[in-house]
Amino acid sequence: MSPWSLLATTADTEHGVHSGITVLFAALLIALIACLALEEKLHAKKSVIAGCFAIVCLLLGAFFQILPFENVVVGSHLIEETDELHQPASGVDQDSDSNAETASADGEVEENTTDDDTATTNAEDAELHAGGHEISMPVYIPAIDWGVIAIILGSSLFVDITSKSGLFTWIAIRVTKATAGDPLWLLAAYGLMTVVFSAVLNNVTAMIIVGSLTAVSLDKLKRSNLLLGFLIIEGLLTNIGGLLTLISSVPNIIVGTAADISFTDFFRYAAPYVVVATIVTIWLGAWMFGVRRLKSADEREEAANLVSAFDENDGIESPGFFWFGAAMLVLFIVTIATTSYLPYISDLKMGFVALAFAGVMLIRFRSSPDQFYKALDWDLLGFFMALFVVINVMEHAGVLDAIGLALAHVIDLGDLWGTGLILIASAAFSSVTDNIPLAAMLAKILSSLGTPSESALWWSVVFGANLGGNLTPIGSASTLVAVTIIHKHRLPMTFARFVKIALPFAITQIAIAVAYVLIWLR
Repeated sequence: MSPWSLLATTADTEHGVHSGITVLFAALLIALIACLALEEKLHAKKSVIAGCFAIVCLLLGAFFQILPFENVVVGSHLIEETDELHQPASGVDQDSDSNAETASADGEVEENTTDDDTATTNAEDAELHAGGHEISMPVYIPAIDWGVIAIILGSSLFVDITSKSGLFTWIAIRVTKATAGDPLWLLAAYGLMTVVFSAVLNNVTAMIIVGSLTAVSLDKLKRSNLLLGFLIIEGLLTNIGGLLTLISSVPNIIVGTAADISFTDFFRYAAPYVVVATIVTIWLGAWMFGVRRLKSADEREEAANLVSAFDENDGIESPGFFWFGAAMLVLFIVTIATTSYLPYISDLKMGFVALAFAGVMLIRFRSSPDQFYKALDWDLLGFFMALFVVINVMEHAGVLDAIGLALAHVIDLGDLWGTGLILIASAAFSSVTDNIPLAAMLAKILSSLGTPSESALWWSVVFGANLGGNLTPIGSASTLVAVTIIHKHRLPMTFARFVKIALPFAITQIAIAVAYVLIWLR
């Protein structure tokens, strides 16, 4: 059966949407993916591309009447889970009118019907809510996952403000001094620092900090011939470090939230792979780029003298703010890690924690917060909001049902083939376009299939979406930054050359990920 036939069949049988409508919206989704892959050639930002598609999707959704424009119920609470909506829970007031309205599981208002067959068919595994009140809300507002937006906004602000304390530069220079200028130890230290920074910062910030310091350090150590290898390895390691925690990368946030994986569980499952992949990547990089230890005593002494001239305190303007930033960073990581266990805060979720810490740090710059607002990646935030809207419309158009059916066939191949194929396919897709739409779409589909939190399928998406960025220079923003720094220092690097160099690393990392997911997480 062709993909279009599959879409048509699924639309008619699963979602009640005309097959032609589903095919039309599927074509729009493919067009969005293609435009995102050609972002540079189109000279358009992600937010503009996704925003235009969101507008078109909403207009077409309204025209074809597939979107829910009813009022929504807010503030309701769960009474009990029931197999049939027409069987009321005890203690809940009932209207004599057979068409009384009840809140559905997704918060939208549905009408009860006296047709028992229809009620039984449509209400299977439904949840009965009580209380709350109806409000009129634009259909695109609840389509956006505001928890994800809050985490990205708050974390970005917090990291940007904390970096002004000089903390991250101080850490980087201290690490450099600890290596005594030996190239191999320097590569290992910078590689480890890249992974750690990528885990607690965003990948782009980590690459900018470590990449800039690498260029300065190698120049002072008279080892500029190693700069290309260092920058490529660091660029690849940003995506490895992006796997370490729930907030290390956007796909982690999306998939982890959908799968209800806690911060500590995410770290516990991802850390062993990150350790192994980091060691293998550094070892392979040292071998490929000829990074060796200094052999003679004279070479080691000269390198140590050059490194000792570095001053880690140069970037610290205020010692008080430096130590305050260090304390807040530790507290931020601990609070994020224990959010699900803390009273009151567990109800407010990680988005509140990120925004609260950003607000506290802004007190230091209370008279000039606009400098940080300007530095925010508004394109990324706008892209996310538009993307969530597009995906929501795709769900109502039956597109996600069709993809989910295809995904179910892959899963039916068995744990071994299904899990492995999803990881590899996710990596391949992420290498040519943004991994965020992929993660959002697959997370939505796996949720609709009722995939349990402990399933290895979630991890296939996480590993594939992150590691695919190492296959091409456009696969992730951090590898693109690495290539930009390479060009800045007038080193030769083309798209094809990057793929040729990065391919052995990416294949090795993906192979280890497949083995790890199948053996340890399945």
